[in-house]
Amino acid sequence: MRGMPPGVVVVTGATSGVGRAVVRDFAERGAPLALVARSDEALESTLFDVERLGGKGLAVPTDVADPVQVEEAARRIEADLGAIGVWVNNAMTTVFSPFMEYASDEYQRVTEVTYLATVWGTQAALRRMIPRNRGAIIQVGSALAYRGIPYQSAYCGAKHAIKGFTESIRTELLHTGSKIHVGMVQLPAVNTPQFSHCRSRFDSHPMPVPPIYQPEVAARGVRLAIEKRRREVYVGFPTVKTIVGNKVAPGFIDRYLARQGPASQLIDLPPSSHNREGNLFDTVPGDPGAHGIFDAKSRSFSPVLWMSENRVPLTLGAVGVGMASMLLSRRA
Repeated sequence: MRGMPPGVVVVTGATSGVGRAVVRDFAERGAPLALVARSDEALESTLFDVERLGGKGLAVPTDVADPVQVEEAARRIEADLGAIGVWVNNAMTTVFSPFMEYASDEYQRVTEVTYLATVWGTQAALRRMIPRNRGAIIQVGSALAYRGIPYQSAYCGAKHAIKGFTESIRTELLHTGSKIHVGMVQLPAVNTPQFSHCRSRFDSHPMPVPPIYQPEVAARGVRLAIEKRRREVYVGFPTVKTIVGNKVAPGFIDRYLARQGPASQLIDLPPSSHNREGNLFDTVPGDPGAHGIFDAKSRSFSPVLWMSENRVPLTLGAVGVGMASMLLSRRA
């Protein structure tokens, strides 16, 4: 676990999608893991994953939208498993719906789970990390933290809020000279079960906007942000393209998404049995796992992430090639 702060790795939203992939990634490396999620059934399956991979884990049933439950989860983790070294805020939920068809309780719940849970998790982690002056907190973000898209206004708003919140907290820690690392990982479209479990008002099945990546790619981005203490990690070229494009030509992106955004998020399949109500207020039965239904369309490798992982040797190599070229040109 080179580059990792010592202690327990806490993952919220640990039972599904990116969270499940992060859990497996760290379990393979022997990290002690605290699994935070709502479903007892899914937590049991995730804990089995950890033990099968040779790791040690603790399942902590928690609704992360409740700050009291989050604080109690942190207390129990330290009492039963050990000091928290890493906290990964990954829990999320969403509703696929035109804005004017949202109910107020839906909008509030998406905000509480996707944004405020990140606030409560960060606060619970810092209460324990600040006295030790060590640790890492990673927020699982999205290209949608920079660019809103149709039919996901609550989710996009929450991701934007996480970015602003994280920047604020980071500056406070820097002001005090803290050694605690706070990073954010901005993801592209990822093949997770959320598209089968989210609440939706459409007759077609929701889908991530292609190109789509497997959750294991996202998990590598999370690990990179921790091990290399990266302020921000972009996973996948679509993330880079979205963020840069929105800075350069936001009006063009508005019009492009108005034309293409709605259709790119729906596929010609009937919605799953869970889509109407989704997992917004209650868990869905079964073990969701890491992958959604789009394996055939998903990529398992990101050149952009690989370059980020290897930027030091790549930079040194580029410098070496440049110097060699200069020497050859002088001799010529």
